[in-house]
Amino acid sequence: MVEISDALRLLHPAIAIIFVFPIIGIVVNLAWQTRQRRLHSKQSKIPPIVGAEHNRIGHWLTTAVVSITLLGLAHPIVKNILSNQLITKQPFQVIFIVLMFAATITSLILLYQAKQRLWRGIFATLTGAGLIILGSQDGVFRRTNEWYVSHYYIGMAAAMLMVFSLAIAPDIYKDRSQRWRKIHTILNCIALLLFIGQGITGTRDLLEIPLSWQESYIYQCDFANQTCPTPTPGNSG
Repeated sequence: MVEISDALRLLHPAIAIIFVFPIIGIVVNLAWQTRQRRLHSKQSKIPPIVGAEHNRIGHWLTTAVVSITLLGLAHPIVKNILSNQLITKQPFQVIFIVLMFAATITSLILLYQAKQRLWRGIFATLTGAGLIILGSQDGVFRRTNEWYVSHYYIGMAAAMLMVFSLAIAPDIYKDRSQRWRKIHTILNCIALLLFIGQGITGTRDLLEIPLSWQESYIYQCDFANQTCPTPTPGNSG
């Protein structure tokens, strides 16, 4: 029988596969069509609305990426709070964590509403800071010693790029020098590579994370040398 905590752990990858990655595909396709129409506007058969659709679905993607990041952080953080009884031992820390989740979500909502560049920069910074602060909490598996192949660090980088892209989106249409458009294109090409990395590292981590009933046995293993204690006779099942 699957434990509730194990089932909740699957929400993050399941939602990513069902919702986030299809949106990424749609946004990439619309981005390509938008570029082709801009380069060949006179003879292009691509409808003019494709640019507006790319912008609209791109906003959905930012919301989806930040949301899935918060969901991925919430499970280990809550599990650490419950397992260590932090609600009674360190209630102010728990309150702080709850407020940080609320502040991060609120900052993202306000980022969508902000019109002036200054406020967009402020709310984008607050959203990113909230993600980083929550990601630094105990219980979150970061794989810092291998940060370059860490699902956490790659995911954080992708989320930051999405937030930044959302913040500069209005400037793209006002800048005749095309500087912001070029920055947007370069950063989102990098983000696409990071999303591919997320698919690989996420699959790897699912193979490495033990089920609840396996944790007490698995965490006795020496992960550096890839060895585990030899089971004693009678306990091998």
